[in-house]
Amino acid sequence: MTTRRGTVGFGMLGLAIGYFVWYTPYAALTKALSSGLLPGMDAHVGGLVLLPAAALGTLAGSLVFLTVSGWWRYAGRRRVAGREVAWPGRTGVTAGFFMALIIATTTLNYTFAGVSILFMLLMMRGGVLILSPLVDAARRRPVRVYSWLALGLSLLAVFAALADVDSYLLTAGAVASLGVYLFGYIGRFQIMSRVAKTGDQAIDRGYLVEEQISAALWQVGLCAVLALVGIGPILGALREGFTSFLLTPAVLPAFAVGLLYEALFIYGTLIYLDPREYTWCVPANRCASLLSGFVASFGLAWLTGIAVPGTGQLLGTALIGLALLALGYPALRASAARRWTWARRRRVLFVCGGNTARSAMAEAIARADGDGTWSPRSAGLAPRVAGAPMAEPAVAALRGIGVPPRRHRTRQLTRQMCRDADAVFCMTRAQRTAVEQLAPEARGRTFCLDPARDIADPAGAPDPAVAYLRTAQALRENVRTRLREHLPVLQPQAGG
Repeated sequence: MTTRRGTVGFGMLGLAIGYFVWYTPYAALTKALSSGLLPGMDAHVGGLVLLPAAALGTLAGSLVFLTVSGWWRYAGRRRVAGREVAWPGRTGVTAGFFMALIIATTTLNYTFAGVSILFMLLMMRGGVLILSPLVDAARRRPVRVYSWLALGLSLLAVFAALADVDSYLLTAGAVASLGVYLFGYIGRFQIMSRVAKTGDQAIDRGYLVEEQISAALWQVGLCAVLALVGIGPILGALREGFTSFLLTPAVLPAFAVGLLYEALFIYGTLIYLDPREYTWCVPANRCASLLSGFVASFGLAWLTGIAVPGTGQLLGTALIGLALLALGYPALRASAARRWTWARRRRVLFVCGGNTARSAMAEAIARADGDGTWSPRSAGLAPRVAGAPMAEPAVAALRGIGVPPRRHRTRQLTRQMCRDADAVFCMTRAQRTAVEQLAPEARGRTFCLDPARDIADPAGAPDPAVAYLRTAQALRENVRTRLREHLPVLQPQAGG
């Protein structure tokens, strides 16, 4: 997992794919279970009946994930009975409450009879898209024209789906559940915007952990309290979920629903915690879930023979897609600009003998000092082992000069590397000669990093710590000087 600006974990695309992979079976299994479509079932399971088992599944999944990943360390701490334990703060508990509302109502929304997965997804996703610019406007934040365009398209999508009256039955309970769902998102985004989305790994993961465990506990706790009250058919259904339902075969798929939601929760939250604006994150999340709903709806219809979503719902899906494109326009434009800038960056290659110390440190220094002008790499003329890590004294020396060491693996210098580079910087004159013999076409772009003297290999010095630190200091001075001198006048190579 990384914390570079603009990516968390496997990047936005990877997170969106992960979200889609888990959301599809979650939505399909919830609908199939509630509709009595699973093999061996002869009756449907009410949403409130399966909710306690699903909540327990989410709680179990969160405990397993946090234990296996080791992310407990990011949570707040409190001393209890003489021991320090993970303890969510007030903000985490509050965010968890809103998230518990979202989890519970999302599951309930897929259990109402007479409405498809795709229809409820349209109502949920369209509702959030409609609310976003309205909340911004109410808080006197500037709302751009593309946000109002997305609002208009989202309203048309909702109207198109609602107009398809022959394909759904929207009950008062479903409307109430959708309202609670949207309320939960308003509260969640307000808190997340204030305390997270920083790009700082500790802060953002701390928020995820505290919200996650608090939401799971809130959901189980609220269900349990309401089940104990048990007055009326609604609360009686929750009581059934904690009692007789736990002894039926259907409890296992209900528990699996909670496990699946835990998995998609992690991916979905990491998408929203990306430090970029919600204008970028919301489309990624909503596109993934909308595609999941489409696949789940038609997949379930194909497997079980239930009716497919109506024409109005399909039209609404297309309109939501256009709304997401409208919201994502500025971010997509900025991303294209960044890719264009990346393509124009000067490619710099640092060369030494083994690529475990000098050239590797030079590459790390150039990356740390970079402003987007250059793209550094390093290689060795004769590395002892391909793929070896940077020498430990070199790592310590980089830290000693305030440069964060990056993951490094040694690589053999090739003629193609020299051809592709806009500038090749060698540590010694002998290495420069060797590079020019290997790639004569790079002769005019190959230099000694220090024109006055060779930068000697610190390996084998009597005091390695001192030798590596001095080498790192010399590299830092020369890397900065050479890049300032050479790069402004370099002409990019073909294809660069």
